[in-house]
Amino acid sequence: KAVKEGMLEKRSDGLLQLWKKKRCILTEEGLLLIPPKHPPPPQQQQQPPLPAEPAAKIKELHFSNMKTVDCVERKGKYVYFTVVMAEGKEIDFRCAQEQGWNAAITLQMVQYKNRQAILAVRSTRQKQQHLAAPHGPR
Repeated sequence: KAVKEGMLEKRSDGLLQLWKKKRCILTEEGLLLIPPKHPPPPQQQQQPPLPAEPAAKIKELHFSNMKTVDCVERKGKYVYFTVVMAEGKEIDFRCAQEQGWNAAITLQMVQYKNRQAILAVRSTRQKQQHLAAPHGPR
């Protein structure tokens, strides 16, 4: 389920570090990065996917692998921010200030981490209750 959709610019990893436009879909689980020429995720079943355009081009930054979203600076019409992944990889983005992508990504990431923490606490409590339950008369 998409929480936010639109265009973001991602700095490439190459030597030139060019800004490349990506179609982005923010979900409750993470951020999908789709090359702008790539067709949208399949909704019609009439055509099989074209082998020339592999699905591997769609990149998912899952919140379980995300550490932080750092707002680096606001310069001109852009806000620059970095997504820091758990393994230390940093991915730089920029967008128009009024789009608020950095805030939306941060909010969804915090909500995701909170849901995971609640699930972990519930799981721990269930284990404790199970262990504390009497095992019949002795």
